[in-house]
Amino acid sequence: MAIGIFDSGLGGLSILQAARQALPDASFVYLGDNAHAPYGTRAPQDIIQRTEQATHVLWEHDCDLVVLACNTASAIALRPLQSQPLPDNKRVLGVFVPMIEALTGRDWGDTSPPVQAPIQRVALFATPATVASQAFERELNLRATGIQVQAQACHGLVDAIEANDPDEIHARVQAHCQALLEAMPNPQAAVLGCTHYPLVADQFRAALGPAVRIISQPDLVAASLADYLFRHGLHETGGTLSCLTTGDPLIVSRQASQFMGQSLTFQKAH
Repeated sequence: MAIGIFDSGLGGLSILQAARQALPDASFVYLGDNAHAPYGTRAPQDIIQRTEQATHVLWEHDCDLVVLACNTASAIALRPLQSQPLPDNKRVLGVFVPMIEALTGRDWGDTSPPVQAPIQRVALFATPATVASQAFERELNLRATGIQVQAQACHGLVDAIEANDPDEIHARVQAHCQALLEAMPNPQAAVLGCTHYPLVADQFRAALGPAVRIISQPDLVAASLADYLFRHGLHETGGTLSCLTTGDPLIVSRQASQFMGQSLTFQKAH
């Protein structure tokens, strides 16, 4: 069995890297919809359609399990996908679950009534589409009470990160953190709700201050994925990696290699 990792662009590579470290014997297929990135400003129906198409591509590449390593896709397309009849032995997971578990201290399978959470003030940095969906707040409120969430739509930050523009990244992070702190002066935790943002986590940490706990996804998602495979008796084999893109493979390979600081070769997704 191969594990599919899907993202609208390059951000999901941070999830892929952590997952490969946690599961060194697993085979992975990464698919970036680089031709249509970013998803953060797209209409919900467009995001759902493109996520469905990407999921089918990964199934065709022998991925029985697909992880939507794009927070926007997880927020908007996961429920519609999971509500459809899936092919036999095929599964689709999102990336919100580990963050919710980390904030509430509750396992996802715990269906007891919501309880008071240990953290009451949470800052959420995410794409405009993720913020507009309110999916994070909805899932959080199913499991915990008393949590105030202040969401900040980070316009332009994904583009700056993918362009590897240090000055623009710094300016965007500073501006978004300042806006958040004006709305919520003393957050206890900050959720980096886009897979691109962990790559600049140090800048968020510096802008928010040492008292704010940074909730970053890659390690949480990787640990959750390993636990999911164990609980469902799924065995990882092969240790191979294939990288696919809807964009120009040469350009994406170069950008991804710079993005992750290691050589990555992409092929055209068909």
